[in-house]
Amino acid sequence: MLKRNSHPAGRHFLQIPGPTNVPDGVLRAIDYPTIDHRGPEFAALGRKVLAEIRQVFQTRQPVVIYPGSGTGAWEAALVNALSPGDTVLMVETGHFASLWKKMAGNLGLQPEFIAGDWRSGVDASRIEARLAEDKARAIKAVCVVHNETSTGVTSDIAAVRRAIDSAGHPALLLVDTISSLASIDYRHDEWGVDVTVGGSQKGLMLPPGLGFNAVSEKALAAAGRSRFPRSYWRWDEIIEANQGGYWPYTPSTNLLYGLSAALDQLLAEGLPNVFARHRRFGEATRAAVRAWGLEILCRNPAEYSDSLTAVVMPDGHDADALRALILEKFDMSLGTGLSKLKGRVFRIGHLGDFNDLTLMGALAGVEMGLALAGVPHRAGGVQAAMDRLRAAAVGPLPGERKAA
Repeated sequence: MLKRNSHPAGRHFLQIPGPTNVPDGVLRAIDYPTIDHRGPEFAALGRKVLAEIRQVFQTRQPVVIYPGSGTGAWEAALVNALSPGDTVLMVETGHFASLWKKMAGNLGLQPEFIAGDWRSGVDASRIEARLAEDKARAIKAVCVVHNETSTGVTSDIAAVRRAIDSAGHPALLLVDTISSLASIDYRHDEWGVDVTVGGSQKGLMLPPGLGFNAVSEKALAAAGRSRFPRSYWRWDEIIEANQGGYWPYTPSTNLLYGLSAALDQLLAEGLPNVFARHRRFGEATRAAVRAWGLEILCRNPAEYSDSLTAVVMPDGHDADALRALILEKFDMSLGTGLSKLKGRVFRIGHLGDFNDLTLMGALAGVEMGLALAGVPHRAGGVQAAMDRLRAAAVGPLPGERKAA
């Protein structure tokens, strides 16, 4: 009697909004033999990735690369740019904004949270109003999440910078781009951001393990005044060592191989093309959700994320039960609802090393899962997405109206 193979045929569909699929070329690069991190070959690698990562952040300023997670990069941003007891203005856009606020409190900062409904982005007018009230200039930084991974909502960072400037306030601007970097247009220099936080495991198409801080001159000056004890996270020592392509401690050598390969792939495609590709996937996914008759968590179309879409389940139906069924039947992982959204939403990741046919497979898995789980919906979401992708590729067929 033949033994049944417990390993499913084909590749697993990893449709969570990070970690994302790692391209084969990046995996092969990570597999290179480890080299001397004090030798000339490594220095050439270090100089390459440090120069090219600036293009992704759209900055001429230093980008610090840590062996660590995005959470570590959050901490690095706070302890370099601020001092214990400083007041920081933060905005409740979802689970990750809330975690960053919790970290700030744990570090001894004084976070002030502008309440939100987890369905909307940052309201820059509320930031401006609060900063205008701060006559004593007690607020030292404004911390916001560009793309809230828990909700699929993208905030207008340029509007936040305008709000700070309109209030005439000297606060630093710190921005989390962990699920938007290399997927959604982001401009560190042009938008006047002081510290941009990033991670390796989403748009950069790497495994988890690298964290990033892009740092303005104003933030570097603030770091020189910081009273936080720092060692591992110190910007100045890392930036000094980076001048020769090195780090002041052992870096993640093989992940830097992978980063080099990922940057080659992104820059060969061209960042405007990368952003347009993600926009196309976001629009097609939202077309599918509407065709199913389901609700997109993000309320404002101007704030729709092109990295992921969070879908609200009908009353009486559990998103985690749907996710479990889809994993069992179709070997596809979807993102769970986090904290107060648990069981209420599932999240479709559409970022990273991803093409039209991958998206169609993912949406087919969702539509089949909805039917098998008995979730009230209309059929035709896959067709709606396919129509949107085809129209983007070749335009509408004769007699068709252009997709809105």
